[in-house]
Amino acid sequence: MKQAKRIKKTLSRRWRTARDAGMSTVEYAIGTVAAATFAATLFYIAKSPEIRAMLLGIVKKALAFGG
Repeated sequence: MKQAKRIKKTLSRRWRTARDAGMSTVEYAIGTVAAATFAATLFYIAKSPEIRAMLLGIVKKALAFGG
């Protein structure tokens, strides 16, 4: 009888902690929307001529440095 109570208590504790162990579907959805928004923002910024010229200059310097 004592062992049954101990097992029940242990399983109950494990169940409580296991429920909060991972992310829920809503958390995944929010993370996905945030990542997509961030990517769209970076894409919009990278389309500007000034940023594009700066990035192109960085790439050209890196390629020239590499040989």
